[in-house]
Order: sequence, then structure tokens, then C-alpha cells
Amino acid sequence: MTDPAEEPALAKDELRALLLSRRRARPPEEGAAAADAIVSTLLEGLAGVGTLAAFVPDPMEPGCGRLPGAYTGLGARVLLPVIPIQGRILDWALYTGELEAGRFGLFHPAGTRLGPTAIGLADVVVVPALAVDRSGIRLGRGGGYYDRALVHARPDAVLVTVVFDDERVDRLPREVHDRPVAAVVTPSGGWQELAPDQG
Repeated sequence: MTDPAEEPALAKDELRALLLSRRRARPPEEGAAAADAIVSTLLEGLAGVGTLAAFVPDPMEPGCGRLPGAYTGLGARVLLPVIPIQGRILDWALYTGELEAGRFGLFHPAGTRLGPTAIGLADVVVVPALAVDRSGIRLGRGGGYYDRALVHARPDAVLVTVVFDDERVDRLPREVHDRPVAAVVTPSGGWQELAPDQG
């Protein structure tokens, strides 16, 4: 096993493979129950938000089938990412209830593109993750899309992620560019505030 302190990037790759394998093996009914629990808690925690940047979960991610449709109940402006045909810089578009398939078969809004810096309009950003640790470090899929996107997020924007219960871990490998999330939502644990690592 790779030492996370010495080679965090390699350690992340090993963890990704394990976590993705686990997600593929998760029974559909478990994913559906998780989506119901996560959506209920997430909407409660997001009450009153003015502008939300979020994502459209794929079939293996928590919230699939319920998000982003449930966000319409917030009365907020909802921005969703658009993966470019080339490159790794996310664009953003306003969610009006309609989605279309895009790159990698992932869905995005069909409306006008607002540009990569539109995420800076968001008060709260819900970001995807394969796992998150107690200090808010999240493990993504390794493409770097959100590392690049979060550079444009406001410093005071609240970053939240959603994961399955067994994807809340004690510690993940950390790299210099990693921006911690402030909270995580899990099916059984609800909305949990996370504390930045003090050392």
C-alpha cells in the first residue's frame, strides 16, 4: 500500500479504485434509499440559499434519481456544471428543469452557458466525492474538474459534499491544491459539520 504522506497522488489512485468498485457493487435499492435520506437532509440544510452550484449525480452517486430535481423546492437559483467537449474546465448553466446528455454520458442543463467563473455567484457549492475525511478533505474521481472549478468559488462560499455512510473516513491523502469542504451529508449521519485539520 502506498504511503499517503509520501505519495498522496498514488495513494489517492488506489483509494479511488477501491471506492469505485464498492459503488459498482452497491445494490440499486440501497442507492434509492440513500437518495431519499440525503435529499431530505440536504434540502433542510440548504434552506434560504440564494444561489446554489451543484451537480447531477450519475447512477453510482448518492442522490441519483432525486437530484437536481429536488433543488427546485428551494426557490434558489441553481447552477449546474457542463463538462466541455475538450479540456477540463467546467462551464456552468442555469437549471430550469431540463437536462440533456453531454460528455461521458453525464447530464447538464440545456440552457445558455455562463462561463467557468459563474460558480463564483454561488453561496453554497455541492461538490461530488468518493469519500471525505473528518477535516473536510474530499477524494474526487481524479479528473481535476472540481479542483479547477473551485478556484473560482467565493472564499466565503460553503462547500458541501454527499457520500454514502461508509465513505466517511478518518483521514485521506492531501495535496496542496485540495480545498476542504465545510460539511458532508450521509444517509444515516445527516448533515455533519467538518473541522479543518489543525495540523
